[in-house]
Amino acid sequence: MSTQKFQIPDWAYEFHGHPCPFMPIGYRMGTTAMQKLGVKRSKNHEMHVLSEMGVGHPQGCMQDGIMAATGATFGKGMLEKLHYGKVAATFWYPGKGAVRIFLKNDFQDKLSPHEFFAYRKKGVEPSEIPVAVSRDIIDIVLRASESELFDIEMLPGFVYRPVKGSFAKAKCEVCGEYTFERYLRIKDNKKVCISCSGQEPAEHVFYHPVTENE
Repeated sequence: MSTQKFQIPDWAYEFHGHPCPFMPIGYRMGTTAMQKLGVKRSKNHEMHVLSEMGVGHPQGCMQDGIMAATGATFGKGMLEKLHYGKVAATFWYPGKGAVRIFLKNDFQDKLSPHEFFAYRKKGVEPSEIPVAVSRDIIDIVLRASESELFDIEMLPGFVYRPVKGSFAKAKCEVCGEYTFERYLRIKDNKKVCISCSGQEPAEHVFYHPVTENE
């Protein structure tokens, strides 16, 4: 355990909405990724993050920390979930390569018995947990060394092909609402939105990394 306490800006906690250990874990994960790739926080559409989180996992709070640290936000289309159910993410930056960072099993095991999670398992929301309890578990995260926290793997053969952005849209010929073209469907020879088509949205295509020779 390091004696040096990692610092996270207050606005990151405010953005996330409550004090908890996994937002800081995500923040540190994002900071580590930027250091390994030799880049700064993205202002535009540089870093892409492939989170291995899914749904229904309280550890998903890490994703807000990742966004706060890296600037690779969901709203800019720079973060997507792979639904693997792991506290891990791959960070890719054009021209710099990619790195995968996983929260070590040992550190997860170390956190699990903490009183914070006893409250959470009883259904107590993070903002309602006693401040001293939240502060203690966050300090464990902030005082841990990078080597205590993460398994880090550089991915030299990783290739990422972002979806090309497009402003093209058209009105659905049934409801009249603008719909981006890639989501229009054909029904009765009309261009219609997914809602009016009666179809289900296409199954999400989870990204799988490829190597340069594929």
